[in-house]
Amino acid sequence: MAQHFSLASCDVVGFDLDHTLCRYNLPESAPLIYNSFAQFLVKEKGYGKELLTVTPEDWDFCCKGLALDLEDGNFIKLADNGTVLRASHGTRMMAPEELAEEYGRKKWKYFMSDTGMACRSGKYYFYDNYFDLPGALLCARVVDSLTKENNGQKTFDFWKDIVAGIQHNYKVSAFKENCGMYFPEIKRDPGRYLHRCSEPVKKWLRQLKNAGKILLLITSSHSDYCRLLCKHILGNDFADLFDIVITNALKPGFFSHLPSQRPFRTLENDEEQEPLPSLDKPGWYSQGNAVHLYELLKKMTGKLEPKVVYFGDSMHSDIYPARHYSNWETVLILEELKGERDVKPEESEPLEKRGKYEGQKTKSLNSSSKKWGSFFIDSVSRLENTEDSLVYTWSCKRISTYSTIAIPSIEAIAELPLDYKFTRFSSNNSKMAGYYPNPPLVLSNDETRTTK
Repeated sequence: MAQHFSLASCDVVGFDLDHTLCRYNLPESAPLIYNSFAQFLVKEKGYGKELLTVTPEDWDFCCKGLALDLEDGNFIKLADNGTVLRASHGTRMMAPEELAEEYGRKKWKYFMSDTGMACRSGKYYFYDNYFDLPGALLCARVVDSLTKENNGQKTFDFWKDIVAGIQHNYKVSAFKENCGMYFPEIKRDPGRYLHRCSEPVKKWLRQLKNAGKILLLITSSHSDYCRLLCKHILGNDFADLFDIVITNALKPGFFSHLPSQRPFRTLENDEEQEPLPSLDKPGWYSQGNAVHLYELLKKMTGKLEPKVVYFGDSMHSDIYPARHYSNWETVLILEELKGERDVKPEESEPLEKRGKYEGQKTKSLNSSSKKWGSFFIDSVSRLENTEDSLVYTWSCKRISTYSTIAIPSIEAIAELPLDYKFTRFSSNNSKMAGYYPNPPLVLSNDETRTTK
């Protein structure tokens, strides 16, 4: 594979919507997501009212890359070799001695050396995007509450109630019915929660279109919510930018499922219609699969192997499946590149926001956590009188394995020429090569790090 990546060499440019093209005001959207689930648990499932009260300090628990063991209520942070770097029971962080007793130096019981290990399972749940993270805090506080109520409860069965909360707030009809808390509030005041695309980003999208690129929008959001978001961030003529819009894509299944398992459907008044045997023309569709989409892209480009690049923020739903199943180029949107630019792993992150979030009360989810440390690296604690050793996290390893490049936002590249040559992660053995414009400071300080 070539050492460099360029948008100019791509025939098709695809985008995820939430937290990719559409950026959220995290200090506002995170409490909304949390409250929408907490209210459901308290009112519908009988959980304690203490779940409804969240302090600014509580948000420091949120960190992308954590896994929740659904049986024992432990949250863990993994090293690239599968060992446990840090852990908590609920929100209570384990001391080094307890961590050593619970997990030792052995691989986590569900870890598989293949970095394609599933992020979702009946046994555990990985938190890898900003829609999920408020749920991590809520689940941790549920574990705290149940442990306290039941005198040190050891096993848990609350996940079914979390799933019920997801269904209540985000089911297909929720937007139209004003069901739950989330959609009614976004509809009431979208400007509070959503950032409009900047003029350079809008101009960049038009530039791609004018250069003959086919533009795709592939989102797991439903069509009515997708339309609201796109109108707010891009304007009423947003549909003119995209050749194909696919909503309710149910990623990662969009990439991994066979066409017979996940056919495309047309939409009428945001209602899904009968399944289609194939995808024959551009337009707005629901569900679907990457195989039928690629067949249409072949026809539209007149090429046997059109080159596709896909931008997304979720390793689980976007980057890994697009690369692994479809062999597309992948651009990871990683806001942590903004949140960690000036933070060293041994330093604590202040709870107040930096940059555009200054003055807010809630810690931005893309800034480093005091409890969990850096998203990219961490130290292996030594109980003996020896120095700690720094290692890459499992999340960091997946970035360099499955992403072509990683950027903090689309805006970061919007004013570059389309033929700009980005250095790929795969261009050498460096785990830093593909970060643009700069690698995280915690990595650039020392690239000789290996797992001990």
